Amino acid sequence: MIHTEDDIKQQLFQFKTELDNELDSILSFWCDYTVDTDNGGFYGSVDNDNTPDASAPKGIVLYSRILWAFSAAYNLKPVPGYLLMAKRAYENILSFFVDKKYGGVYWSADAAGNMLDGKKQIYGLSFCIYGLSEYYKVTNDEQAMETAIALYHLIEDKSFDKDRNGYIEAFARDWSEINDLRLSEKDNNERKTMNTHLHIVEAYANLFSVWPDDGLRERIENLLWLFLRYFFNSNNRHYNLFFNDDWKQKSSLQSYGHDIEAAWLLQQCAEQIGNEEHMEAFKCLAVTVTEAASEGLDKDGGLWYEFEPDGNRLIAEKHSWPQAEAMIGFYNAYQVTGNENYLRQSLHSWEFVKRFIKDNQNGEWFWGVNGDYSVMQKDKAGFWKCPYHNSRACLELISRIEKLIK
Repeated sequence: MIHTEDDIKQQLFQFKTELDNELDSILSFWCDYTVDTDNGGFYGSVDNDNTPDASAPKGIVLYSRILWAFSAAYNLKPVPGYLLMAKRAYENILSFFVDKKYGGVYWSADAAGNMLDGKKQIYGLSFCIYGLSEYYKVTNDEQAMETAIALYHLIEDKSFDKDRNGYIEAFARDWSEINDLRLSEKDNNERKTMNTHLHIVEAYANLFSVWPDDGLRERIENLLWLFLRYFFNSNNRHYNLFFNDDWKQKSSLQSYGHDIEAAWLLQQCAEQIGNEEHMEAFKCLAVTVTEAASEGLDKDGGLWYEFEPDGNRLIAEKHSWPQAEAMIGFYNAYQVTGNENYLRQSLHSWEFVKRFIKDNQNGEWFWGVNGDYSVMQKDKAGFWKCPYHNSRACLELISRIEKLIK
């Protein structure tokens, strides 16, 4: 238990030390086990035994998140190997994924780097902006900046709904309409989603930090307004996930991970553009949504995956990424309120990760665990499992704790 100021400082110092070591451990795994020396770039899949699948497809989300993670880590710790990994991801995005005919980036490539799925998923373009802008911070590479800005203009030109606001989920390779807009098979096939809007605003805010354009600022402000107007559900305090073109809600599903991620991330986006009104609104909302996400906490400190109110059905899995977001989200609520209960929960989330999610034998984090704590047999590295949520949790918390201690 935390009681005195000295207790808090001691806990925070220990927390930071462990996270510092964990960041190195995560990134070392990616350096050691994911580099594809035969085909270039990175393997599309690595299993729980650290065995790569050399034939697995490679996704733009994987490459963009590797680019972001190693660029952000190098910004904190200038380890030469981190910059080499970031450069490898960057060069392979340009080689494998940039569509020189229609613009934008492909959704996936085959193991050899040839276009596999050429559709333009706006989520993928957004993560590419996120990674490129972070890479620019540590390299001043003008091509990275130009590519990020070009992707931003493409999203605004092709995806923005000028009549009803918001962003359409996906398009065919040539930017024509497509029937299947889903990110993955588990998602609803709807035109506008909270998840994609969250990562557009995240990407735009990161781009703004290196390119403070007035038009970009206005787009970020509009996105934040959409979260207040449509995505936040004032009745249950969760974020609504799926909508049609006319902003009719199409699902009651509650995603505890997306709630806790948005709780801190939207506040940060408002702070990055210095909008006082939005900063105050999302600071308050951060606490409100953190409380709502707490409904998904188990007594072991882990955060359940999803809940479907219509059928009173809990998805009894604890995936790794919501635990990482919980670590930041609860700590952010502690920063906003000074309430030590939020700090305790951030620490409790980390204890859960160490106990059940972190692979202490082979490195990195498992995809997650089932309700009985058996390990989920899914990628440890792959199309969706990337060094993003967990490395970001380490980076955010290290930075926040350092500032608080100072």
